[in-house]
Amino acid sequence: MFTSGVNQRQVLSIYDLNPRESLSALRRLRQKMKGHVEEDHILEQALQDIGGRLSYMARAGRSNDILEAAKNMRENEKAWLLSRIGLIPDCDDDVMDEQKVCASSWLLLQEFVKRYKAQEEEYLRLKEAGESPPELTTPTISYYEARQIMTRPDFLEFLDTVNIVAIDAHHVVRPDSTLMLRAAREVVEEEGFEELLTNVRERIDEIEGLHRTRELIWKTSEEGDTLKIVVEDGKKQSRIY
Repeated sequence: MFTSGVNQRQVLSIYDLNPRESLSALRRLRQKMKGHVEEDHILEQALQDIGGRLSYMARAGRSNDILEAAKNMRENEKAWLLSRIGLIPDCDDDVMDEQKVCASSWLLLQEFVKRYKAQEEEYLRLKEAGESPPELTTPTISYYEARQIMTRPDFLEFLDTVNIVAIDAHHVVRPDSTLMLRAAREVVEEEGFEELLTNVRERIDEIEGLHRTRELIWKTSEEGDTLKIVVEDGKKQSRIY
């Protein structure tokens, strides 16, 4: 994300190709690299995974089986994503800070998936009604709203640094790529994901609660000894236990 000196220079945000441009570019890549081009529905199926990023299309375009290549790229992206922000149920307190980042990150990714699925539903509705639907695009969220969704704004910069999300010069947040969105969607739609995310967030709250708790241990020196505890509140009212 470019912030310093942005008022003194022109900042260009480079985005992935849109679906129509991606299909045309992938056709040319297959023709150039393999000497043949598959039917459009096969290329479109591959593009559902890899999106319009030229580096991803070039990698898939060189493969013998473009659908298998796209699938492998999606699975690798998912494995990498889980290695960076995978959730650990019933985690110990020594990994609590890491799990705070992970839980907040998945709140944001979950929202991206939700918005993309809403786009798909609207696309199908318009298509079935005989209307011309707009192209599906990578969902975006304002920087301000992303901070609210994550509940921890300081974690958003980390996601940008490791290329899980991308933040442009206009403070718009989006998944780093269609491939990343597809990988996140697979995780979010897995059975038990919502329960896992809730478990981790509740475990973090539990550990933080324990850290705020102080335990007083007193050992009697002689049989029959008693301990009197006096607690005074802000109004100097005492309670004896």
